[in-house]
Amino acid sequence: MSKKKENQEQIQQELQEEILEEVQDEAVAEWSPKQITRRQRAWKDFRVNWQLYLMVIVPVIYYVIFRYVPMFGNILAFRKYNSGGSIFGTGPLTLKYFKQFITSKPFWQAFSNTLILNGLYLIVRFPLTLIFALLINEIRNLHWKKFVQTVSYLPHFISMVIVCGMIKELLSTSGPINALIASWGGEKIPFISLAQWFRTIFVTSGVWQSLGWGTILYLAAMTGINPSLYEAATVDGASHFQKVIHVTIPCILPTIATLLILDIGGLVGSGGAFEKVYLLGNPMTAETSEIVSTYVYKMGVESGNMNFATAVGLFEGLINLILLTCANLVSRKVAKTSLW
Repeated sequence: MSKKKENQEQIQQELQEEILEEVQDEAVAEWSPKQITRRQRAWKDFRVNWQLYLMVIVPVIYYVIFRYVPMFGNILAFRKYNSGGSIFGTGPLTLKYFKQFITSKPFWQAFSNTLILNGLYLIVRFPLTLIFALLINEIRNLHWKKFVQTVSYLPHFISMVIVCGMIKELLSTSGPINALIASWGGEKIPFISLAQWFRTIFVTSGVWQSLGWGTILYLAAMTGINPSLYEAATVDGASHFQKVIHVTIPCILPTIATLLILDIGGLVGSGGAFEKVYLLGNPMTAETSEIVSTYVYKMGVESGNMNFATAVGLFEGLINLILLTCANLVSRKVAKTSLW
């Protein structure tokens, strides 16, 4: 009986071992080829497109050096910085620099100016850029279309220093605009010295410089629209305007939503505003021209208060992040399109 029992146990053990080996073989057969295939695909893709990967290295290095590494400097918003000392500051962590700018009247003046200037610029530029892109898309003469695009793109490539110089010359008391006003019997207006004119100058010059350049993404999205949609609309008797409303705009809505999210996310940011405000602004227009970025520059570079300037810059970044997140959530719910 004991021998029989031992034989049964041995047979059972052998069966268990065989089952275990079969399970292991199935697992290996199921997973290993997939893992190997992924690695082979990645390596094959790299060998085929190595030039593209090499091109990506340059912007990656740029962002790492000039965008991510400087983030370590945000520690200066919490620690005291002494000239010639550690770039990460000294002493214990503190929130006193945040308390300083929160109770500072000039900061809130600069903050409100930033929101107003960027808000007005967004409200005016965003629909005009979309309308201009729709108009260019309706041009059927290819040569004329390219000419319009080229002319409208050119202002984007003009240096901001040259643009501001042109604005000052045009709006000076001896400039052509004031000469025209005087010829009509009006009084000359010192536009550059009046605070109430700064916002109009800022928005108008910004629209002129970025109107054509902002149409590129819209036109690229329009080229991907299926022509059969327009043909079906024509069969249904739709006019050009109806095709734009019911075909073109719905098809490029994801692009519109994405660009709007990015613009809203930069409402408190400087973007390209710093150079223009710094070059056009003066003490007489400071009440409407001072923005957060110029305020940070003056407090940090000109006054040497690096801790205060870093705290303000960090606060600006946090506000932009909140605005971007909120805009993304709203877009996801309303337009079913989002950045993430």
